Formats: sequence, C-alpha cells, structure tokens
Amino acid sequence: MYSYTMVQWLFFFYFYCLFGWCFESSYVSLKKRKLVNRGFMRGPFLPLYGSGAIMMLVVSMPFQHNILLTYIAGCIGATALEYVTGVVMEALFKVRYWDYSNQKFNFQGQICLSSTLAWGGLTILMTRVVHKPVEQLMLAIPGGALTVMTYVLTVYIVADFTLSFKTAIDLRDILVKMEAAREELERVQKRLDVIIAVSNEEREIKRQERSQRIDELIDGIEERLGGLKEKIQNEVSLYPDGIKEEIQELRMKYRINVENRIQLRSIKDFYKRQMIKGNPTMVSKRFRDTLQELKETVEGWNKE
Repeated sequence: MYSYTMVQWLFFFYFYCLFGWCFESSYVSLKKRKLVNRGFMRGPFLPLYGSGAIMMLVVSMPFQHNILLTYIAGCIGATALEYVTGVVMEALFKVRYWDYSNQKFNFQGQICLSSTLAWGGLTILMTRVVHKPVEQLMLAIPGGALTVMTYVLTVYIVADFTLSFKTAIDLRDILVKMEAAREELERVQKRLDVIIAVSNEEREIKRQERSQRIDELIDGIEERLGGLKEKIQNEVSLYPDGIKEEIQELRMKYRINVENRIQLRSIKDFYKRQMIKGNPTMVSKRFRDTLQELKETVEGWNKE
C-alpha cells in the first residue's frame, strides 16, 4: 500500500503531468512532422495524464500482488476518468479534445474498447515499472526542498490552468457567435430565395444543403443581392416599396454578420491560436464547420 503525504502525491501528479506532456507532444509532433505544444494548458503539463497516473496508483492499491486484478482495475478506473473528463469538457467548452468516433466499439466518441484495454496495460506498466524509479527520485529530494518545489509548482499550475480555462471559454464563445452569424446568413439567404421565387411566380424554392461551406453561402447571397439589385433597376415597378426596404435590411444584415464573422475568426490572441494548434484532433459535433474554419484560419496564420 502507498503511504504518501499530500505533498508527495502532488509531486507525483505534477511529475506525470509533465511526463504526459513530453510523451504526447513528441508523439503528435512526429505524427504531424512539426513541433506541437500539445494539451489544454499553456505550460508543459497535461492534467489528464497526471490524474490518470494517480488514479492508476489508487485503484491498484488493493491488488498490487495480483496482476490480473490490477489490469482490470486500471481498465475500469482510467476509462471512467477519461469518460467523465471528456463529457465535462465537452459540456463546458462545446468541443471534444479527443474523439474515438472512428474507432470500433466506442461509446459517444469519448471512450472505446481499444483505449480501455490499453489503459489496463498502462496500469501494469505504471505500477510495476515506471513508478518505482519515480518514487526513488522523490524520496531522494530533501523534504524541505520537495515542499517548496511542490508549492511553487502548485501556484504556477493553478495560474496556468485558470488562464487556459478562460481561453477555452473564450474560444467557445467565438464558436457560438460565429455559428449564430452563420445561421443569420442562412436566414437572409432563405428570405432572398422567397422574394426571388415570388417575383418569378415560382412555387418551389431550391433547398440549400446545410453542409455548404461558408464561402459558398456568402457567394450565394452576393449573387442573389446582385440579381435583385439589377431587377429593381431595370423594372422599377416590379417590387413594392415594402419589399425594397426589406431587401435593403437583408443587405445590411448580410454585411454586418459577414463583418462579425471576419472579426471573430481572426483570432488575434496568441494563446487562443496556440490552444487550437495544440489540439489538432479537437472536434465539435454542433460547431463542426465553424471549428474547421477556425483551424484553417490558424493554419493560414502559421504560413504567413
């Protein structure tokens, strides 16, 4: 059984947060063939790895002499932690920082069988191989130095997490506002279609696919507004004054929402761009197209 003080547990948590960041950043950087500062936080720490490591140590305590039960406990404990963390983060930030939807036997894209089985193996590796030298390293540090170092790291990590949390909330708000502007543009397009259909005495209005890209949506509205402007100029009596005023209002709504989206997606803040860059697998079911647009914008910034 492990009998550590609170300071020692915190040291292990921070150590494995750092270890996880090194592992994850190296893996993703090699996969992407470019340096990637992986993770939710700004500094070199991944809290999920730290939490996972502590959880593995805790759940395996009663089964330290039984490798099979250690494996099962690791599978269950780590999967539960991964699922709860994923669900909470998606509820808060409207994005999923990891996604198993393309894996077999996944549940809600948050967990999957292959990762569960891997967690069990990692628990055995953690408790039987990795943790022993880490424990020796911790015990070799004088108690006073360990306490000071741990407290300093605590202040730094709390501050980092707070700022990162705010950045993630800000990104969520950008997604929500950009999506609202897109929906307003879609309503403008649909109303323009109605006006055009009525003037042409058509009964059917062409339905637009929700999956059309934002640039296609903007081009479509531009085309409709241009066509209506030409019709009004050539056939003055074609539209009553009320319709002309509505067209002008729709034109203003179009311009305002396009400008709002341009400002929102510019993401001039360095840390927001870094959060998107550091989580290339980030997805969002509700804001899929808008998030992809933000990713492409950030990628464009990197090339400039």
